[in-house]
Amino acid sequence: MPTISSFYGILIRMFFNDHAPAHFHVQYAEYKATVDIESLTLSSGELPRRAQELVLDWAELHQQELLEDWRLCMEKQQPKPIEPLK
Repeated sequence: MPTISSFYGILIRMFFNDHAPAHFHVQYAEYKATVDIESLTLSSGELPRRAQELVLDWAELHQQELLEDWRLCMEKQQPKPIEPLK
């Protein structure tokens, strides 16, 4: 599972050939969640409030890049790194 971004201890990853809808996986300490790229909402798991806000803010800024990485992963190609939240 490639890591496409990392910031403030948060890892953003995608699986190759994962199930629809388009989403990415988040890991922060012992917390894990999945975020829907289209709706920018948590579709499973949980994160602390502040980490969730950071992830969703980042995802909004990079939504098109996330969709492109999703397409690459579905084609079993390496996704491109996405700039972390600053």
